Amino acid sequence: MNAPRAVHEAREELGRRLRELRTGAGLTGKSLASALGWPHSKISKLELGQQAATRGDVLRWCAACSREDAADGLLVLLREMDSRYSEWRRQLGRGVHLRQRPLIDLDHDTRVWRILETCVVPGLLQTPDYAAATFREAVLLRGIPDTADTAVALRMQRQQVLYEPGKRFHFLLWEPVLHTGAATASVMVDQLQRLINLLHLPSARIGIIPQNTRLPITPSHGFWLRDDQLVLIETFDAELRLALPDEVALYRRVFDLLAPAARYDDGARRLLEKGINAWQTEH
Repeated sequence: MNAPRAVHEAREELGRRLRELRTGAGLTGKSLASALGWPHSKISKLELGQQAATRGDVLRWCAACSREDAADGLLVLLREMDSRYSEWRRQLGRGVHLRQRPLIDLDHDTRVWRILETCVVPGLLQTPDYAAATFREAVLLRGIPDTADTAVALRMQRQQVLYEPGKRFHFLLWEPVLHTGAATASVMVDQLQRLINLLHLPSARIGIIPQNTRLPITPSHGFWLRDDQLVLIETFDAELRLALPDEVALYRRVFDLLAPAARYDDGARRLLEKGINAWQTEH
């Protein structure tokens, strides 16, 4: 997904919500335009995502629909809309290390993490060599400056949050994470051994979702849920930040549906040891 398309889709979502407010208030597009003193075409363009709304547009729309209570949620979406993707892309263009620095502050402010990964070991659990391999995937893909060494150092710095008092982590890893990736076999063995060593970390619960298991919902992509207030999703091209209450609630439900399917403690250890054996014997 490229950034312009992502922004357009966010505008369409805002437009859909504005349309729901209008129809819920029993207003036609023409009557709302008349009440706001706007041309009817502006109503249509905003609802179709063909025109960017302003903060004033949203506030006046909500007032005309007698739904001032809906303004805060719409303004959150409006603020996120044009920044969800662009900042992440700008940072990556100058090197993979720049994405790590703002995350240090975000980690400091977060108390509870719920993290699902379907393709890669979460950064907070990575070994330095595994982290370097993941960063160099981005370097290869995007042709950007190779600042992987600096990025690894910053990621290792971020991992200190695992040992800070009051922090709580729940990691879910889909089993294919243990068997795929750009790292070499020896790096994968070391990485899986590190996960075994972290199984009894007091602040963290690490679960492995077996691949050959019927699940209530398919874990189609990974995400990081922070304090039940913010969801971060990385794609090849961008980072998506979701903060609207219904968006956050949906991802919390996904996590809660998948968590019981995971293996923990000895069950997780057996799956990790299976992964180690596979890398040692097949590679």
